[in-house]
Amino acid sequence: MPKVLTGIRVLDFSRYAAGPSATMIMADMGADVIRVEPPGGGEDRGLGPFAPNGESLPFGIIINRNKRGITLNLRSEAGQDLLKKLVAKADVVVENFSPGVKAEMGMTYEALKAISPRVIHVSVTAYGQNGPYVNRLGFDPIAQAMCSAMSYSGFPGSPPVRFQASWVDNSTGLATALGAVLALYHRQQTGEGQAVDMALLDTAVSFVSNMGVAAEYKVNNFVRSQIGNGSFYAYGDCFQSKDGWVYMSVIGDGLWRRLCRMLGKDDWLKDELFSSDVSRFQNRQAISEVLAAWVAARTVAEVLEITEKSRVPCAPVATVPQMVANPQIAAREMLVDVDFPGVGPVPHTGVAIKLSKTPGSIEHRGPLVGEHNEEIYCGLLGVKKSELSKLKAEGII
Repeated sequence: MPKVLTGIRVLDFSRYAAGPSATMIMADMGADVIRVEPPGGGEDRGLGPFAPNGESLPFGIIINRNKRGITLNLRSEAGQDLLKKLVAKADVVVENFSPGVKAEMGMTYEALKAISPRVIHVSVTAYGQNGPYVNRLGFDPIAQAMCSAMSYSGFPGSPPVRFQASWVDNSTGLATALGAVLALYHRQQTGEGQAVDMALLDTAVSFVSNMGVAAEYKVNNFVRSQIGNGSFYAYGDCFQSKDGWVYMSVIGDGLWRRLCRMLGKDDWLKDELFSSDVSRFQNRQAISEVLAAWVAARTVAEVLEITEKSRVPCAPVATVPQMVANPQIAAREMLVDVDFPGVGPVPHTGVAIKLSKTPGSIEHRGPLVGEHNEEIYCGLLGVKKSELSKLKAEGII
């Protein structure tokens, strides 16, 4: 069955998480994504965790599903000739080279546009294509630090805390896939390609700013500080039960009334200290003392049963094994086993974007290094097999 992006060809020169996760989304939705690595494999294949055979689980296996893989030495004259032929047959080119390297590799938008005016050039970097930091290098935790989120994460008095899930990388991947599709839509209307400039710091700042963090500072002169597991401007906290931890989140007066009735604290409903989300945030310690004792007297299962009946949002703080075994995650097919040579079944991220008419899917595993060299170079570009052997011997592919 054709998918939304069937017929779109993407050249993926990116490494690590943000760019490759964007092209993974596009591949799930039907695009022919060709991952281009240096001969011997990309540097991200050396970053763990690793399968028993040494293959990188995230960067060699999971994030490359549905893609084809080739190798190419872009620092050679013959490699540049092949690059031009590939770009001429591509709709989208994704890369995350620094500006200087980008020029060396013939990967600037101007260079690609000279080959194909319809091409969409997607650049994913730490700081974007302009500004005083344009030549700096950075990764997800660098953006987490610079966007201010780490300064108010953690408990009062603790060092700044980095969130261990790579939220900046993965949200940038989502935004990058959207940016590429928006550019494709524009091209469909006008016939014109364009450059898409994505930055990790931009994404991180957008997440922080959307929650009013910059506005509350500029407008109210309020600077956020660490409050542990609490929620700003509403009530929420984490509590230990007899056999585990739970998190409870109570936003709005309706949920607050339900919580009070669940706890038998009807007097709180008339207390000015708890009359709004803001006042409950300001007086959260008094609420947490009561809830901590209430949860401590029960098991996780008992807490969940009562909160579900009371319609109060609550969840167990899951361990990794508990997350993997969660029936809701299974029902949504958000972990899908895919066999990989020498490893066996590997849980892959499911397709998060659910479309009713043209759903995305995982069609095949990620490629081994250079697995599709013959298929792409000979089949797509018309290179003779004898020439392909020569290119391999010379270290071009």
